Amino acid sequence: MAKRNFDDEFGFQTRAVHTGNDVDSETGAIKRPITMANSYELPYDPSDLNWSSAGKNLYTRNGGSNQQYLQEKLASLEGGEDCVVLASGVAALSGLFFALLKSGDHVVFSSVTYIAVYRLLNELLKDKFGVETTIVDTTDIEKVKAAIRPNTKLIHIETPGNPTLSISDIEKIAELAHANGALLSVDNTFASPFNQRPIELGADFTVESLTKYINGHGDAMGGAIIGKKEYLDIIRAQSQINLGATISPFNAWLIMRGSVTLPLRMKQHNENALKVARYLKTVKGVSFVAYPGLEDHPNHDVAVKQMKNGFGGVLSFGLKADHDTYNRFVTHLKVITSAVSLGHDESLIVFLGENDERQYLYPEEFHNGFFRFSVGIEDAEDIIEDLRQAFEKEKLL
Repeated sequence: MAKRNFDDEFGFQTRAVHTGNDVDSETGAIKRPITMANSYELPYDPSDLNWSSAGKNLYTRNGGSNQQYLQEKLASLEGGEDCVVLASGVAALSGLFFALLKSGDHVVFSSVTYIAVYRLLNELLKDKFGVETTIVDTTDIEKVKAAIRPNTKLIHIETPGNPTLSISDIEKIAELAHANGALLSVDNTFASPFNQRPIELGADFTVESLTKYINGHGDAMGGAIIGKKEYLDIIRAQSQINLGATISPFNAWLIMRGSVTLPLRMKQHNENALKVARYLKTVKGVSFVAYPGLEDHPNHDVAVKQMKNGFGGVLSFGLKADHDTYNRFVTHLKVITSAVSLGHDESLIVFLGENDERQYLYPEEFHNGFFRFSVGIEDAEDIIEDLRQAFEKEKLL
């Protein structure tokens, strides 16, 4: 049977199901098997091989079969030429920065980002390797413009931003970056490619924590960088093969399996989160709700423009309460689980207290502590009732 090719003429759901999958030539199985080998058979004369090559299956650190199948699918879903899948979202972020940047380069990055980005760019790469960095509120295009220097190599944004749900205009920032000879990378984890495809909006790279929505089941870790092949070849050689942050075949297989239902799950996440956000706006004991799908979100218009199918499953909200009330509130929850991470099938909530070192970068309403809430795919009515009974017990209704 000839290899099935599912290109852009097919819809997103069809590609989510089929791209990267094929009939196994040995067994006839209609799903790709897990290839757990760490080494592959060499050709007749291996003496001319480049042992740091990612072009052929040699050794799983150089790339394995399950990784390659997943890369094919993600490149298609994100609208990119190529993809590198690594062991975690942080491996993808650090792999991108490591391969692209050198001493003396300058990076502009979002003031609201995942903690690892803040560490990597504000501390580690700057202090250890002399990479210059500037933290900017990237929701304000004029501030981004003012931060660019002649040696600016990269602008890195996260939209929606973790944990404040700020929205940056990908298309405008891409135009600005390219006009100044810089590249743009976008952490798309909170949106997923179902809701937002940064490369189609002009970004050079999309970064995804596959651990979150693309896997969707809370049982595997992975990260991906999607972009042009000329850059991805460099990232693959430098950050995968020579740093060794390779994804395991089993995790690649699990994420491949999870990605099939991404469109279906995201529809439910989007719908549930909007219902929950609207409910929270009615609760007198709630001090604020941050969700880009709400009309009063400060960046709602930008979100509508670039998030085509919905606004994601994560929101943040605060209570008109003290520190201990936040913790007691969580103990009352029955459907919602207190845990880090996001994008799981189940709803997860985490209390982020008043002492976060990045608090000064957040809007004022976040300064007294807040919840980051990853709304799952349970029945929305059950999620809302779980919140309601917890509010009632703390006399916040």
